Amino acid sequence: MSEVVLQSIVKRYEHMVAVDHVSLSIGQGELVALLGPSGCGKTTTLRMVGGFVPVTEGRIMVGGRDVTHLPPHKRNMGFGFQNYALFPHMSVAQNVAFGLEMRKVSKADIAARVKTALDKVRLGHLSERLPKQLSGGQQQRVALARALVIEPDVLLLDEPLSNLDAQLRQEMKLEIRQIQRSLGITTIFVTHDQDEALSVSDRVVVMRAGRIEQEGSPDEVFATPKSHFVAEFMGVTNLLPGRPDTGGFRLATGEVVPVAGPPPGKEDVALGVRPERIVIAVGEGGQGHLPGRVELATYRGLVIDYQVRAASGLTLTARCPSPAAGGPSPLNAGQPVHVSWQPEAAVLVPL
Repeated sequence: MSEVVLQSIVKRYEHMVAVDHVSLSIGQGELVALLGPSGCGKTTTLRMVGGFVPVTEGRIMVGGRDVTHLPPHKRNMGFGFQNYALFPHMSVAQNVAFGLEMRKVSKADIAARVKTALDKVRLGHLSERLPKQLSGGQQQRVALARALVIEPDVLLLDEPLSNLDAQLRQEMKLEIRQIQRSLGITTIFVTHDQDEALSVSDRVVVMRAGRIEQEGSPDEVFATPKSHFVAEFMGVTNLLPGRPDTGGFRLATGEVVPVAGPPPGKEDVALGVRPERIVIAVGEGGQGHLPGRVELATYRGLVIDYQVRAASGLTLTARCPSPAAGGPSPLNAGQPVHVSWQPEAAVLVPL
């Protein structure tokens, strides 16, 4: 397997910059997720690595070899497309064999490698079926087998789970991770879904407007976002403006609430608290509590999201276990409450 190094790569379309001096090193056998909203440059970056989009500036190195200007078929990379891109008139085995045939591999080797690839994705018994006879999850596994059968140095996956329903997405992301780990193949995984990125990757790279906004382990990016954009994208829905103050953080509405750790070296910050870290008490709250009322309750199965308007006018979202998960009876709109959180549950986020 090979290390992939992006050296200040740029992609321009006339006057628009789609990727703006992105530098990134991906270690041998590492799975890195490129995460971000539509239009942030993540797919363009992936396609430049694969050779499908020419690089305007910069270099792409794979295993110490400069592949910047090589065509896709000379980079030895497997590519998993968002729409699977299976040939509808070919059987499963023929789809998987296609890349080997283009490489002039012998028929005997093709048969053996196709069988091995299909066995890896647990589809050996369906080798003669057509794509239309398969479920969405099975088609995705065929596409994965086709990418792996050429024994690539690098595996590139572009939103591979976006066309699947929720249950299949859960199954397939675990399957992809298990196969990637067992093969030890260097992988770049593009997604706009934070849960996918966190659950499959060794490292998460959050992109915005063609640039890397933050990179780190899934835990680092989730727990300590370095910007307002990353915090919001990673689910910190409670971002409260204010400034560090003696004893905590003074909200723009005047209340001083607890926060752990030293403040950053600038005052232009917001205090972020995840909905699941906020505690709702019907009676008196604990340290740093804010009185308010429930405005809206949204039932989500195992959890209930409460929108609480504090007496000062702030609106916060709290996520609490529902009765189905052993939680208390639901609160009613208009019910007076207090919200609180532990100091270590809050993070100061630069604006």
